[in-house]
Amino acid sequence: QELRPKSLDIKQEELGDMVEKEMASTSEAIEDAVRRIEEMMSQARNESSGVKLEVNERILNSCTDLMKAIRLLVTTSTNLQKEIVESGRGAATTQEFYAKNSRWTEGLISASKAVGWGATQLVESADRVVLHTGKYEELIVCSHEIAASTAQLVAASKVKAEKSSRNLARLQECSRNVNEMAANVVASTKSGQEQIEEKDTMDFSGMSLIKLKKEEMETQVKVLELEKRLEGERVRLGELRKQHYVLAGGCEDTPEDGEARPAPAPRRGILKKPPIAQKP
Repeated sequence: QELRPKSLDIKQEELGDMVEKEMASTSEAIEDAVRRIEEMMSQARNESSGVKLEVNERILNSCTDLMKAIRLLVTTSTNLQKEIVESGRGAATTQEFYAKNSRWTEGLISASKAVGWGATQLVESADRVVLHTGKYEELIVCSHEIAASTAQLVAASKVKAEKSSRNLARLQECSRNVNEMAANVVASTKSGQEQIEEKDTMDFSGMSLIKLKKEEMETQVKVLELEKRLEGERVRLGELRKQHYVLAGGCEDTPEDGEARPAPAPRRGILKKPPIAQKP
């Protein structure tokens, strides 16, 4: 008992209550997240239109699907924990089981908190993106965090679960579903960002004749610069290929001017003197 780390400032007998409270708190956070997303969806339809509305709806729909997947994950995780406690506590009470397995219990609490926190952060990031005050990258990072915390929760539950447990199989399936939905959020966010940036770049409405002419000249300058850079890269690619042939042994002779030429394939039974290199 003395060697056990004092990582939590609570009594061992209070761990069981804390697990239940934390899981309930996580469920409430997810329900609140779903409600907030629905409110954001309604607000987006009233305040935006066209491409921006399409992008916002796609992102918010993917966030809603992710929240539903997380909600199912938490429910399944709660059922698995009850199964673990019932099968492992024997004659002991639920509180005694959690106290006896305090390290495992603390890991479970930490994982549950991480899932709830990730869901809350995702909704806040989505809210800022819809209001055009946040960055699309925030949504991507939050999605990755949710996937990581989900893996943490599954790992914590798997430690004590029976391999043949149906609840464990369901939890692992829920985890895969969460990862898939998180990937969908990332994909919809990236495509939406590209769509918005492309629209902003190509929107010339409201420009005066002088402004349009200036933009046209600046674009011509960029085109010439890119063409020159492309030509330089082509020359570089050619030189790299020549050097590749030399190092690979594809050349017999290298002329004085440094240009490598592939050696002709020799005929069988005939020893032919290699041709004299000619300057171009």
